[in-house]
Amino acid sequence: MAKALVIVESPAKARTINKFLGKDFDVKASMGHVKDLPKRDLGVDLENNFEPRYIIIRGKGKILQEIKKAAGKADAIYLAPDFDREGEAIAYHLAAYLREATDGKGKEKTIYRILFNEITEKAIREAIASPVEIDSQKVDAQQARRVLDRLVGYLISPLLWKAIYRGTSAGRVQSVALRIICEREAEIEKFVPEEFWSIDAEFTGDAKKPIHASLAEVNGEKIKIENEEQALAITDDLPKQTFSISKVDKKVRRRRPAPPFITSTLQQEAAKRFHYSARKTMQVAQSLYEGVEIGKEGPVGLITYMRTDSVRVADEAIDEVRGLIQSRYTKDDAPAKPNVYKKKKGSQDAHEAIRPTSSMRTPESMKGDLSKDQFRVYELIWSRFVASQMVPAVYDQTALDITGGPYMFRANGSVMRELGFLKAFQEIGDEKSKDRLLPPVEQGEDAALGEVQKDQHFTQPPARFTDASLVKELEANGIGRPSTYASITSTLLDRKYITRDKQRFHPSDLGRAVLKFLLINFENIFNVQFTAEMELDLDKIEEGSDEWREVVGEFYGRFEKDLETVDEKSEEVMKELKEETDVECDKCGKGMILRWGRNGRFLACSGYPDCKNTKPLEGEEPEPTGEKCEKCEGDMIIKSGRFGRFLACSNYPECKNTKSIPVGVKCPKEGCGGDLTEKRTRSGKIFYGCANYPKCNFAVWTKPVAEVCPACKFPVMVEKQSKARGPFLECANTECRHKKDLAEELVDAG
Repeated sequence: MAKALVIVESPAKARTINKFLGKDFDVKASMGHVKDLPKRDLGVDLENNFEPRYIIIRGKGKILQEIKKAAGKADAIYLAPDFDREGEAIAYHLAAYLREATDGKGKEKTIYRILFNEITEKAIREAIASPVEIDSQKVDAQQARRVLDRLVGYLISPLLWKAIYRGTSAGRVQSVALRIICEREAEIEKFVPEEFWSIDAEFTGDAKKPIHASLAEVNGEKIKIENEEQALAITDDLPKQTFSISKVDKKVRRRRPAPPFITSTLQQEAAKRFHYSARKTMQVAQSLYEGVEIGKEGPVGLITYMRTDSVRVADEAIDEVRGLIQSRYTKDDAPAKPNVYKKKKGSQDAHEAIRPTSSMRTPESMKGDLSKDQFRVYELIWSRFVASQMVPAVYDQTALDITGGPYMFRANGSVMRELGFLKAFQEIGDEKSKDRLLPPVEQGEDAALGEVQKDQHFTQPPARFTDASLVKELEANGIGRPSTYASITSTLLDRKYITRDKQRFHPSDLGRAVLKFLLINFENIFNVQFTAEMELDLDKIEEGSDEWREVVGEFYGRFEKDLETVDEKSEEVMKELKEETDVECDKCGKGMILRWGRNGRFLACSGYPDCKNTKPLEGEEPEPTGEKCEKCEGDMIIKSGRFGRFLACSNYPECKNTKSIPVGVKCPKEGCGGDLTEKRTRSGKIFYGCANYPKCNFAVWTKPVAEVCPACKFPVMVEKQSKARGPFLECANTECRHKKDLAEELVDAG
């Protein structure tokens, strides 16, 4: 009989912790939150001081029953979810459930809360030896956040359905991120490029070696050449001047290493290097945190907690990495005293920075046990942490001013003297092997003008946001927190409010329409400053300086006023959202307007409801496939309907033949050979079934892949994804269910 029960969030974490604690402990996983507000109603009592009504999440009943059964056999219960707001709320709801389940049924169990920053044996045993109380202030902060989000989503969504179409929704934080993306797009669209020219020249000094320099000043003022005529006037005048070296400026520059990663900087760096989305980076980091199978060691937690805004590092970790630096590099690469980094303003500093649990586990020693994605992220975290405790990089920088008449050219060069921390970590753009050398010159020596080159340029609009730059922008504006950055962009992409093209975000027409509606009716709520202030209010609740119901009450008072004026603004809203076209209705002759539906934009008659004629928008007509209809030999085309895309005969309505679109995988049932196709249930849930239904009833809920299971040789596997291990393949044979890492070509690169 287990002496104690430990409850964590994920099976991966449970396996790792169970290895450390052994047979004296039973470790169970709650699989995330176990209670939440109901889906089908508001779940917040507006008349009773915003009292939330929590229910057990669908599908979690069986898990809770198993936890209750294990708790009945245990002497003590340790709640060990992550120690952020969400984790604290999970611990609170688990404790409440277990107390209710055991109330009046014998001796009451002792329930403890334990906290740890890394999943190592030392950290786990220290946490169990020093349990704490559940942090009610953290629970209140999470509860306030959940109630605020529910009020916004539940009360605004029906209004969006009426104005645009059923299925659209708003998010308290995501909609502000959408606004930031849309406003950047508006800047790009309004941008008018301005022409400018640059002039570069080659000079030769006494050393007879070329010096490449750029025109910087004319008559002592910064140069601005607006057109070719001005550029030609200068290039024609340059040969008439006598040039000399007017200034030689030599300096020794020192560049300090960056601090270890926090959530936002890790997401930014992974996006820049590997083009990972914020969500993918966090999924991979989560698997490294919760535990990876390392040879005979079994599951090992390789990094500390990955949702943090603190650059603080434990003393023992610093001592270990300083020893590694001295042995791996040189004694001089470790500074006399450890590097200390200032925490940024507003950071909660609850956790350490993201670092390896042991810097002695070098990336090369771990490579054989990690997937490609895991290795990339681990190497990034490890090298950044090691570099953070190394000496600065030192280089010589030289600037030359070359003057002749009114013209001053400038040349810059640098030579690396000591690599320092660059031995361990280089950011994008570091060029340690490309020293920019300048020949030796003396101030006052003559410089002979050589080849002159003029080039035309145009000013560029601001760049669209990438995963990296959007996270940086959100962080700079105080929007969101480490635990939410990844979900913000993924939610906007899932809702099709934005698209990603060449790693950059573009607002969709639907996203713009939703934002128009929100800003006309709720500009007070969906602005950057107000949202940032709300984040600070949530921090104050966690700190204990604000009461959560008061914060929600103040928000709702402002929100309620906007809700009351929605009907008054309906005419303005519809005018903004209604886009007239020059297309005439072919049934009644009235003008057609652009409307939104489940499958995108379409043309609808402005005479609705008297005339209900609709037609596809030009450019969004059905797609040809080259396939022939087996009933009438007509062309089969791809159309969109209530249940997604499908193949239909182009001779409709004379021929009404339709069928599902194949996904490129044959049915694995012996003797069938039919195509597996994407289908939807009446409720809209996607599944994949055999096209020969009802003769063949083979079906799976997740996307099939034509790959043979290495265990049972079944010809089909399915794509799956878990919080613990990220994306993977699972055998579609229900009697096997063998799992393997997802092949690289199938991994979502963001």
